[in-house]
Amino acid sequence: MNLYILRHASAGTRRANPLIDVKRPLDKEGKQQCMLVGSYLSSLRVQFDLVVSSPLKRALQTASLVATETGYDAKIMVSEALSPGATVPAFDRLVNDLNTHENVLIVGHNPNLAQFLGAVLSSSRMNIRLRKGAIARVDVARRPGTLHWLVDPRILRGVYGKVTKSSRRKTSRK
Repeated sequence: MNLYILRHASAGTRRANPLIDVKRPLDKEGKQQCMLVGSYLSSLRVQFDLVVSSPLKRALQTASLVATETGYDAKIMVSEALSPGATVPAFDRLVNDLNTHENVLIVGHNPNLAQFLGAVLSSSRMNIRLRKGAIARVDVARRPGTLHWLVDPRILRGVYGKVTKSSRRKTSRK
């Protein structure tokens, strides 16, 4: 199974009240990050069998935008195993339950999402830095998993910015 681990995109400033913070939506930059990640996955011709998200609004929005951009039209599965307070054993159970699928996108939060990625890749529980909107592709057919790539939205913004710029000189004379 190819597991695509995506940290939710930018959602502005964290709220002090946890009940309000749960409903914090993506900001403008976060929506742009989702479009970049979705475009990147589409260019790689990635199609998801299943999309699983944390129940928090910003993660669900991220999952929805990226899934739509890649052509996924089924319902997004919501799992507490991806919520901010989730544990590594709960995440491992989720991954084992999803093992019948070929390509799965999961969307969650830091710091536990980075710990989950480290746990999939190593028994020593290494920690990997995941910025907002970062996505990693991990093959978890066997344990430890194999990290194929890890992409940050800043990298995508730089690559797409260079690709879309014209190489021709501007000849306009006004």
